[in-house]
Amino acid sequence: MYASPPIPPGTVALEDYEQAARRRIAPEAWAYIAGGSADELTLAANRAAFRRLRLRNRVLAEMTGAHTRLSLFGQELAFPILMAPVAFQRLVHPDGEKAMAFGAAAVGAGMVVSTQASQSLEDIAGVARTQGAQAPLWFQLYIQHDRGFTEALIRRAEAAGYQALVVTVDAPVSLRNTEQRAGFRLPAGIEPVNLRGMAPPPPNRAGPAESEVFQGLLDGAPSWRDIGWLRGLTRLPVLLKGIMAPEDAARAVAEGVDGIIVSNHGGRALDTLPASIEALPLVAEAVAGRVPVLMDGGIRRGTDVLQALALGARAVLVGRPCVYGLAVGGPVGVIHVLKILRTELEIAMALTGRARLEQIDRTVFWEEQGAPAGGSAPCTPPRTPV
Repeated sequence: MYASPPIPPGTVALEDYEQAARRRIAPEAWAYIAGGSADELTLAANRAAFRRLRLRNRVLAEMTGAHTRLSLFGQELAFPILMAPVAFQRLVHPDGEKAMAFGAAAVGAGMVVSTQASQSLEDIAGVARTQGAQAPLWFQLYIQHDRGFTEALIRRAEAAGYQALVVTVDAPVSLRNTEQRAGFRLPAGIEPVNLRGMAPPPPNRAGPAESEVFQGLLDGAPSWRDIGWLRGLTRLPVLLKGIMAPEDAARAVAEGVDGIIVSNHGGRALDTLPASIEALPLVAEAVAGRVPVLMDGGIRRGTDVLQALALGARAVLVGRPCVYGLAVGGPVGVIHVLKILRTELEIAMALTGRARLEQIDRTVFWEEQGAPAGGSAPCTPPRTPV
């Protein structure tokens, strides 16, 4: 059984888990997990954007038979919340991703396993399967500079029973000052074990007066050509994670991807991007129902989940809060975090009169100021960065 420290009394919301986790995680690791890029404006925007939205309650709705079930890519989910890919989970718990998978399996939550997991993708899948998990288990893929090694990763994921590939496309390079200031380095014994054996990237070829980014760091970075190549390698559903621009969403659908994840990388890639929830309606409009759209970034309440579903997401992914749950209470903490979010979503559905997910639409939002009473102009997020 995986270690499960006692959860502090009064831990009843995801914010409580965040505060408790900060006291338990080493400062350098906290900078890596909780920090964002540059001035962390997008990191803050992800959460602030939800606070500007207002819901419209409804009373006396018929809730007999209410549920949160849905189907994605032929896979059944008990509720529309998946665990986002987060690297190096042994930074916060000795059993790392295996403890996370145990917690996810216990409540039937879908889990997306990072390429940069600190345990093997086979071992993580083994934990999920031995718990009889029926929820999706997906593999997050960074396309490596070594395309042959990338293909080998895909074959390993297929053989281990992963049911979809989530290809992260928004962070070929990044710079996070919070990590730099904290001097974050992976401690001894923690590494991206699934990348063992890969040939190192070619040495940086930039001269003293040349760009280290354009003449070095971007060597081998993926392009749209690689999406077509990858699509031809596997029969697994392929989702692109990191789509914010409607034009990229439309291009992705044209390239044959099976799903889109609206994401600004949790505020960890390009700073001053809008919040994910602000980009979501534009991306959903561009996709026009041709493939499922999911979203991550800033989810901390069940009302946030409801709002994302109303603006076009089929499901959401949650990253940092699950890691905080793992740090505070091991797999029991993960279970509690997911149960809190699910319960809050169900309460939000009940109080807005929505018995099933397909009934959640923009009419859950309060009318804009000045709109006619009972009108059809729900409040939607601003379309400009904050």
